[in-house]
Amino acid sequence: MKIIFNTDQIHLHGGIEKVMATKANYFAALPEVEVYVVTTEQKNLPPRYALDSRIKLVDLGVDYDRTKSYFSIKNLKRAKRHYKKQKALFKSLKPDVIISPNFNFDHYWLPFIKGNAKLIKERHSSRYQEEEQRQSASFLKRLKYKLSDWVERHYNHIVVLNADEAHYVKTGNAVVIPNPIALSHLSADIHSKKVVAAGRISPVKNFGDLIKAWVFVKAEFPDWQLDIHGEDYLGTQATLESQIRENGLEDVINFKGSSDQMLEDMSKYSIYAMTSETECFPMVLLEALSIGLPTVSYDCPNGPRNIIDNGEDGYLVKHHDAESFSMELKSLMRNLSERERLQKNAKHNVLRFSCASVMKQWQELLNLPHV
Repeated sequence: MKIIFNTDQIHLHGGIEKVMATKANYFAALPEVEVYVVTTEQKNLPPRYALDSRIKLVDLGVDYDRTKSYFSIKNLKRAKRHYKKQKALFKSLKPDVIISPNFNFDHYWLPFIKGNAKLIKERHSSRYQEEEQRQSASFLKRLKYKLSDWVERHYNHIVVLNADEAHYVKTGNAVVIPNPIALSHLSADIHSKKVVAAGRISPVKNFGDLIKAWVFVKAEFPDWQLDIHGEDYLGTQATLESQIRENGLEDVINFKGSSDQMLEDMSKYSIYAMTSETECFPMVLLEALSIGLPTVSYDCPNGPRNIIDNGEDGYLVKHHDAESFSMELKSLMRNLSERERLQKNAKHNVLRFSCASVMKQWQELLNLPHV
């Protein structure tokens, strides 16, 4: 069986890239399975996450200009080249399965050049806001949604990461399979007086609310530190640094940048904090569970509630309630025995997201033999 993962690139840090590497490696180890990763703009860079040597890498060299609209003249010309190269490759390889883990220009034509392959679209971001936008969309927007629905109806399956997201698939072909996580031998240092947050420094991660919460935290726990890991996006970090200065928190909140060993870094902390606007199925929460890192998260749409067992391995807080968020943080800070209980439960509860458990669902979807 030939399986193609069809994506834009695999050289950047990211949840999609990490999960795709995990799945590709798993499939490559199965008997009589060939795995290809086909990219459009790898730019001769190495994969960010380690790949099995048996996986074949193919870059189409389309190199879209990401500073411009997809519908700019420059990118439309590249889309034409993309279509021709991709169609020729599929015709030559004759894949049995094509998995598309993100949204790219080819979303609209993949169903019509796939040949006899089973075609699977993965959704890694929440459609919660789109659901609201559909209700008040303009005529042109409604046409766009209708076109997208028509195209998605031609995919064999739309794989979503939790049951809440399945409600946003309008085409009747949704399948729920969560992301897998490799189990870890590491354990969080729950004696540490440090809290960690992680993710791209962008508005959707809403680190501003975490800074608001820390104003309340510092008043009672001035010796605790908050470290935020991640790459800056469109200058968001500068805005957050200004908020930190305005609240006199420069000595207790630190930006740490991105890391190639995030799991090892997270093991140095005693609490994980998440105040995102939306999350579909955040890998960082799975990683927190895997090392027994107690977690406090906003109950934002829709990922955290499908990962955290509220009160058992972490706590969910009403969305956008920074003061209540700070109260949960402070409760954990003053209670080591509670951190110990959450750590033990997290290490056990993460087993339902193990590679063995999740990849069994993929094998059943693709009719692959179990080993």
